Amino acid sequence: MRLADSPSSVDPDLRAVDGPPAAARGDLYRWQRNYRSALLLGDMFVVLASTLLAYQLRFGSTAHPVRGVSYVVISFSLVPVWLAVLACARAYEMRFLGVGEDEYKRVAVASWWLMAVISVIAYSFRIQFARGYVAIALPMGTFLLLVSRYGQRKWLHHRRKRGRCQHRVLAVGAVAAIEDFAAELAAEPYIGLRLVGVCMPNPDGKTRVADAPVVGSLTGVLNAIATCAADTVAVTTGPGMSPEVLRRLSWELEGTGVDLVVAPALLDAVGPRVTARPVTGLPFLHIEEPELSGPRQLLKAGIEWGFATVAFLFVAPVVLVLGLLVRLDSPGPAFFRQTRVGRRGNEFTVFKLRTMYADAETRLEALREHNDAVDSLLFKMRDDPRVTRVGRILRRWSLDELPQLWNVVRGDMALVGPRPPLPSEVANYDEEVARRLLVRPGITGLWQVSGRSDLSWKQSVRLDLYYVENWSLALDAMIVWKTVFAIFRRHGAY
Repeated sequence: MRLADSPSSVDPDLRAVDGPPAAARGDLYRWQRNYRSALLLGDMFVVLASTLLAYQLRFGSTAHPVRGVSYVVISFSLVPVWLAVLACARAYEMRFLGVGEDEYKRVAVASWWLMAVISVIAYSFRIQFARGYVAIALPMGTFLLLVSRYGQRKWLHHRRKRGRCQHRVLAVGAVAAIEDFAAELAAEPYIGLRLVGVCMPNPDGKTRVADAPVVGSLTGVLNAIATCAADTVAVTTGPGMSPEVLRRLSWELEGTGVDLVVAPALLDAVGPRVTARPVTGLPFLHIEEPELSGPRQLLKAGIEWGFATVAFLFVAPVVLVLGLLVRLDSPGPAFFRQTRVGRRGNEFTVFKLRTMYADAETRLEALREHNDAVDSLLFKMRDDPRVTRVGRILRRWSLDELPQLWNVVRGDMALVGPRPPLPSEVANYDEEVARRLLVRPGITGLWQVSGRSDLSWKQSVRLDLYYVENWSLALDAMIVWKTVFAIFRRHGAY
């Protein structure tokens, strides 16, 4: 099953505004149907393969039936049941597909619910299922479902970066807010949102905003949706964007199949911590405090310490060999030690394999004018002459950071967290940026999987603050998973 990718698909330059909107909308829904079908077929294959493999591993060729029913029949029967549970968990709804953690959470939760239901049914009706079969089939199936979903998502991201498989967005709000919104969409094309039209409170003769046509005012949103064949309406901030306008707009969109999303600037930093809590009939938004301490932080620290300890023992021989190569390549110590600032401003010594010549610090001032990060407190230079031959290889594959596992074992750092800053950087932090120091810095983080050195200072700070405010064990797992692929992509590794 392949997504629509033919010359007749929606033109990236907003052809639907000048052409027939019905054709653009048909193409829009076609790729969505194809993608859902691809997910369904992939899930079906994964579940069937998992159950049959569990059967083979547990029984071989000598399986005993359960109340006269063969385990082969049970394996095939689990396929529609498992898929139905996934559908009930809304694991095939487009709003949860392609980006974010929700898709993976729904797949995992649905699969574990299936395991719980099977256990209850077996206990209630005294059905003697082979525990080994269930213990292999369900966990393995869940893992393979997540891997399959990830692979299909990366393929979707690849198409979206080429301008395909996009949701068509009509933005409603003021010019400045829409321009900021459009800039965010352009910076992250994998999200798959393409701005195809704009509605403003007072167009005042404007024809284009953020390279998208102005197709109406606040009173003509439905007509604007039809004009530009949008499937998503994004409401931003601006004069005239009152609760009454938003409520009326939500009523107008009922039954149209068009998604309504709200992107208010006030909620940019608090994201997942916002929950709706009706109080005396009023829909208040409650903003939870960031979880900077407590049981889950202790659990995170324990998991990371255990993982880092085992990993350090495994990579220690590799680090020693790499250290020898560093010494043979250029004079100086194999390891580089530097003072960094950790949680709550406490300084510690970070350990890395040396990737620069021993006199790198003394040559820094002479290179200041070549700083690629002009908007940053950092010094970045794509072709830094201070980097050794072996150092370039170590940086390209992030091997120079392996000794930082010892920092995690010591408790100075975490596996996942903000980038560990230098004291000279921290001295110039304002109150907002200083919130990066509320948690332990990490070997990897959102900055690592989102572009590394290619990020601007503003982007790096925004990602670090988002992590501090909204961290979770699921987010940590996703970052660790993405780090592996970020290393192989080598974007921003210099």
